[in-house]
Amino acid sequence: MEIRADKESIRVSGYVNVVGRDSRVLRDASGGFIEQISPGAFGRALQSGQPVELRYNHRKTLESPDMQLREDQIGLWAQATVTDPEVIDAAERKELRGWSFGFVKQKDHWKTDENGTRRRFVDDLELREVSVLNVTPAYIATSIEARGEDEILIEFRAEAELDGGVDYVRETETTATTQEKTITPEGESTMALVRKTVEYYTMKRRRDNAL
Repeated sequence: MEIRADKESIRVSGYVNVVGRDSRVLRDASGGFIEQISPGAFGRALQSGQPVELRYNHRKTLESPDMQLREDQIGLWAQATVTDPEVIDAAERKELRGWSFGFVKQKDHWKTDENGTRRRFVDDLELREVSVLNVTPAYIATSIEARGEDEILIEFRAEAELDGGVDYVRETETTATTQEKTITPEGESTMALVRKTVEYYTMKRRRDNAL
């Protein structure tokens, strides 16, 4: 993740997830497994036209009229200008840790390799949101949301940077000048981790049910 800051805003950019790369060992009810997001899954999700929200720690909605999301040969890349004071303050204190995303699985398949390791491949997904984190995610997380008469499983994953992987750049230009610049993303060393965050979706379901 690269963070460029001035007095009025910050611009964050980097890879939310590297496709085709093994995660760390995750765990479910059946034990440990390794996961990959299949190449093309994010691109198809973005082409569907489903809105993707920008959030802070999966809870707080962030306004960013210039947010960009795309899948390239590396993975899902994001860039956004944020004017939220809480996030700017976290950036000033160098507390931002990386990206995370929330998704609903549309299609996946499982394999067991010769060592007996279970491997999950997420082939298609519904991308719900991407989040900027000020905490280091540590484990797999899920949430349940009602959709009509059904319940859907929302999963959260994060690409937390290795030490030194978050690059803070102080800028003196105005916000307008900052937004006009283009950042070319570079490949980043990342490890797949997860943050348990369910409160937002629980409250959202309650609000929706109350309407």
